[in-house]
Amino acid sequence: MKIFKRLLLLLFVVLAVVVYLNYPKLNIIAGYASKNMASCVYVAQRSAASVVANDNNVPLVKLAACEVVETEKAATASVYGLLSRKAVYREGLGSVLVNNEMNAGDFKLKPNRMQPMDTIPYPYGQAQPKDSIFEEVNYDQLDKAFATAFGNPDVQKTRTLLVLYKGHLLKEQYADGFDQTTPVLGWSMTKSVLATCFGILEAQGKLETAWPAPIPEWKEDERKNITLNHLLRMQSGLDWEEDYSKISDVTKMLFLDSDMTVSSRDKKAIAPPVDIWNYSSGTTNLLSGILKQQFRSHQEYLDFPYQYLLDKIGMYSSLLEADLNGNYVGSSYGWANTRDWARFGQLYLDKGQWNGSEIFKPEWVDYITKPTKHSDGTYGAHFWLNAQGVYPDAPRDLFSCNGYQGQYVFVIPSKNLVVVRTGLAENPVFDVNAFLSEVVKAVP
Repeated sequence: MKIFKRLLLLLFVVLAVVVYLNYPKLNIIAGYASKNMASCVYVAQRSAASVVANDNNVPLVKLAACEVVETEKAATASVYGLLSRKAVYREGLGSVLVNNEMNAGDFKLKPNRMQPMDTIPYPYGQAQPKDSIFEEVNYDQLDKAFATAFGNPDVQKTRTLLVLYKGHLLKEQYADGFDQTTPVLGWSMTKSVLATCFGILEAQGKLETAWPAPIPEWKEDERKNITLNHLLRMQSGLDWEEDYSKISDVTKMLFLDSDMTVSSRDKKAIAPPVDIWNYSSGTTNLLSGILKQQFRSHQEYLDFPYQYLLDKIGMYSSLLEADLNGNYVGSSYGWANTRDWARFGQLYLDKGQWNGSEIFKPEWVDYITKPTKHSDGTYGAHFWLNAQGVYPDAPRDLFSCNGYQGQYVFVIPSKNLVVVRTGLAENPVFDVNAFLSEVVKAVP
């Protein structure tokens, strides 16, 4: 009996140690699960069962038990009942994790949306796309490319796929549970949207990327030399750990912080600007905070991305989620349906022109596609590049918005193509090069 009691005590001690060591990680896991659930249910209007079976069915996150609280437009999650997190949906601002600092209802503003209807065919307007047949397009080859993307749904996990050619819809396809109206989380594709706001302000003559970053805390140390350009190119030299597999700078920011614009601001410099390239979601959210500084009021900041970009080009399904302090989480939380993500790509293919209006200057495209030093030709300014042939069978002028789990908006100027693919598997599980090689073969 004594031996049994000792073994039981030992087991209890071991379990206590395991829980103690992993308790902070449970906070992140439950935070991810509840936030993702609330957003998928209340932004994308999807079923909780589908989210559990697919979106949250990833290592560690699948350990969390989720519950949707309809009366509060909220979702809760916990791991083995040890720690519970709650995310609440706010109209116009998306879902947000609550914490001990603030409640979701403490921030009262929301963006104003202007969404006039028109009779212009998609993608430049809200009417149905034209039935267009191009003699030079190999439609059988295009079908083959779509078959490649959707070939093994349990592995490829492609959800939506769309191809525009010369501003016309060539083909689109959707997995069960998704259609042309379903908003899809772009994850880090949102970074490119946030960066575009700076291109618009530059076109309006309100800032220049060469300006020093307007951060008062940096004025008295080596960080005073960091410019907006350095931030847009992820070459600020600031310390940052972008690791989603553990408790790191990025997971603490996304799942613990009330104000996500300060995490990177408070980091020390580990190198002079330009000396290193370090991909950082904290940098993008710092830029979101800098964007807010350009306006006289918080309301103007909230309105700007919609008034001058998203609603301006008809991305009416789009939603930029905000943190508890009402800052856009430009690193990660932008939503739009697949057709609207393609509009964004078409805007860049058209070098900032949209129905006779200039959203940003053509030179902005040259800027964001110029390879950043030390990125091995893979990164420009908040856009990914194929300058060094990451995708060897795709044109070198390809540039793209990329997001976690295989969200992509590919812009291929030499082929007059915009390609949007969303899903739950990324390269190399979803073989991007093989897919792109099939698509580009379909056009001259």
